[in-house]
Amino acid sequence: MDWARVMVPLSGGESDRRAVAAAAALAEPLGAELLCVHAPPDVADLIPWMGDGFMGGVQASAIDAIREAGAEGAKVAREIFDSVPYAKKTFQALTSPVWSALALICRLSDVVVFDDASAKGKGPLAETFQQVVADEQRPTFILREGFTVGGVVAVAWDGGKEASRAVRVAIPLLERASRVVILSAPQAASRTFDPNDLRLYLEARGVKSEVQAVEGAGDAAPRLLKAANDCGAAVMVAGAFGHPRLQEFVFGGATRTFLGATAPSLFISH
Repeated sequence: MDWARVMVPLSGGESDRRAVAAAAALAEPLGAELLCVHAPPDVADLIPWMGDGFMGGVQASAIDAIREAGAEGAKVAREIFDSVPYAKKTFQALTSPVWSALALICRLSDVVVFDDASAKGKGPLAETFQQVVADEQRPTFILREGFTVGGVVAVAWDGGKEASRAVRVAIPLLERASRVVILSAPQAASRTFDPNDLRLYLEARGVKSEVQAVEGAGDAAPRLLKAANDCGAAVMVAGAFGHPRLQEFVFGGATRTFLGATAPSLFISH
């Protein structure tokens, strides 16, 4: 089933422009709604840090500054939204409480789009990215250079539930790919699996694919990533592995490797 809604959170900066363009490129071939959501800094997040040591005037000034920055960001985000030549689009500007409103929108979206900086923990939407992937467990697309709809798609396959979920949700991308390459590293896997099972699953859904084994034991993520780039993949589909939020890293080792790369674009699901 095709995606009906592609959502992209916006910070209100110029970096939003590429994210919106990529989201429109995803939405257009599917006839999906492009939903652009401005998610400003939340005044409610600042208040708990303002204890008795803050004078009332200082508190008020800080809150006013955040609100003014949010209003200016919403204006920029709206201008970027208006500049995208895609008819089936919707704009929404959030107010406090920002995250709870954004979470509800994510739950009713088929895929959420972020730029590469957010996936690398940089910029105003870095925390939002972690929450969407790790907490809300929403299918997420990370935009990188060289992205095209209809190009080569690589699938990192280990037979696990995370990878299975990512593949099932990514079917609209796979259906439109010029080539689908299933990448597996059986010698490095903790389970026994046959990547041809995935090939047959895709074939039953009208998607032709080929299987490519990546040799070697140990950490397979760098080799899977190299294989994806070697086959000219525009997008890599992978399961996302997360740790509890109180640990040092939100994402597991393989996911951190994929997120830290510069290419290809990444479609992940936790």
